[in-house]
Amino acid sequence: MTTITDISQSLRARLKHSGLTQEALRQAAGLSRQTAVNVFKGTEDFKLSTLLAVADKLGLELVLLPKAVARGEALGVSEPVVETLVQRALKP
Repeated sequence: MTTITDISQSLRARLKHSGLTQEALRQAAGLSRQTAVNVFKGTEDFKLSTLLAVADKLGLELVLLPKAVARGEALGVSEPVVETLVQRALKP
């Protein structure tokens, strides 16, 4: 995942399968209604602390990987698996 939209989509999918409502998750994570809407809409930037709270309540753990691993270089893949924001911005 390399964008806020990607993260939001993953969180929405996990929420759907969790059995929780967005309102129940919002209350459990201690978020305002607007913050919860922003997280799940995927068009607004949100704080790392918000991501950590939502992920925790959905039973997820935030993991950072070396770029070589995320790109699949450690697996012998020649093409990057995860595109960087710079690579995406430079695309025509």
